[in-house]
Amino acid sequence: MAASEPQIGGRLRRLRRLKKVSQAQLAEALAISPSYLNLIEHNRRRITVPLLFRAAGYFGVEPGELAESDDGRLAGDLMEVFGDDIFADADLTNHDIRDLAASHPAVGRAVLKLFDHVKHLRRPETHVEAAHETGHNVVTEAVSDFLQENANHFPTLEAAAERVRHDIDNAAEGFEQGLRAWLFNVFGIETRLVSLPNGVMRRLADGGRVLSVADTLEPESALFAMAQQAALLCAGTEIDHLIETSTLPQPDAIPLARNVLASYMAAALIMPYEAFFTACRDTRYDIERLGRRFRASFEQVCHRMTTLQRPGMAGIPLHLVRTDIAGNISKRFSLSGIHIPRHSGACPRWNVYSAFLNPGQINIQLSQMPDGQRYFCIARAIAKGGYAHNAPRRHIAIGLGCAIAHAPAMVYADGIDLDAPAGAVPIGVGCRICPRKECGQRAHPPADHRFSESTAERLENLYMQRG
Repeated sequence: MAASEPQIGGRLRRLRRLKKVSQAQLAEALAISPSYLNLIEHNRRRITVPLLFRAAGYFGVEPGELAESDDGRLAGDLMEVFGDDIFADADLTNHDIRDLAASHPAVGRAVLKLFDHVKHLRRPETHVEAAHETGHNVVTEAVSDFLQENANHFPTLEAAAERVRHDIDNAAEGFEQGLRAWLFNVFGIETRLVSLPNGVMRRLADGGRVLSVADTLEPESALFAMAQQAALLCAGTEIDHLIETSTLPQPDAIPLARNVLASYMAAALIMPYEAFFTACRDTRYDIERLGRRFRASFEQVCHRMTTLQRPGMAGIPLHLVRTDIAGNISKRFSLSGIHIPRHSGACPRWNVYSAFLNPGQINIQLSQMPDGQRYFCIARAIAKGGYAHNAPRRHIAIGLGCAIAHAPAMVYADGIDLDAPAGAVPIGVGCRICPRKECGQRAHPPADHRFSESTAERLENLYMQRG
């Protein structure tokens, strides 16, 4: 199958599962055989233009949205894996890796899972805490993949949030007051702001009759903590079902996945889908305005933007990355097509890193990957910590972006020449798989590069210039 042809298998399969229809039912609706649909879902048969339009109409999405697939992300992850030193003599080409991702995606994902474990086992472990952290990292990657496989959109949690929000809005004025009243009236839980140990946001006390929320939290975080508890109480069945029907490694991933899904529903409670989608469209994704309107933090708004994937009411396909000042990526998700590395820091030219130089400000960047794809990216560095004297502060940066074609829909693109060829910053995924040998920010040679005297001298000169 040519690289330019749409390979919609992964997205078609995901939309079918979200709609809870079988292959036979979808095949009948599209007037094709179930076996032909199965081949399409595994990217083993091309899809014709009329069939693409019929499928898009069935799911209520634009044909262009349906044509976007997960193959590029999987291929990028595999390239990062095979760029490791242990594969130095394998002589695999980019074509081999893309063929694996397109033809055998299940095998490719199995390779990723295996390498995740190998990567962490290779790290030095001198004490119990390091071993615990290693296991946590593997689980974190598994949960990230779970979100990516579902396009970070969970209709059952959206429906549960809408039911609860309807009850709250009909019972009281103001969401926070209504949420407190709802917790008390439905579950007999009183909410209090109290002193809790550092790092603990909330805790059920007095036999489950009191929800203690840390009094050092910012107002938006305190409200979010209450909404998280409400999600666990009223949507536990839906959350458990999503976990049971997933491919998450159990039982290690269950606590983290449950917390992530509760956070998802908490955001849906605070920022109801239809109202938030309309506000995003009307404000052109102005994060600060949306935060003020819904009483949510910058990070909460960015996260909620990535969940707007309802068929017929979908937002911009976005990517999100969160990193600390050491370059550790703690959250990653991409619907824009950009590849975010799994095991190392991203390219230092990404504005998510330069955002630390101007904390609190929105940093804007036009980015171009080595394959020529261009993206519109914004980033902001923020400090998180408790409202208390000498409370520890944590500095992180949030990056959000989209393919350049969607940039005009965002207010941050106003006044920027999106077509200027010289305006895009050349970036990569990471030094190990980036082919730009002349980059002055390069920290490591490309994985497929063999040193000679001349190339070694050139790289040394680049490092000297940086010094």
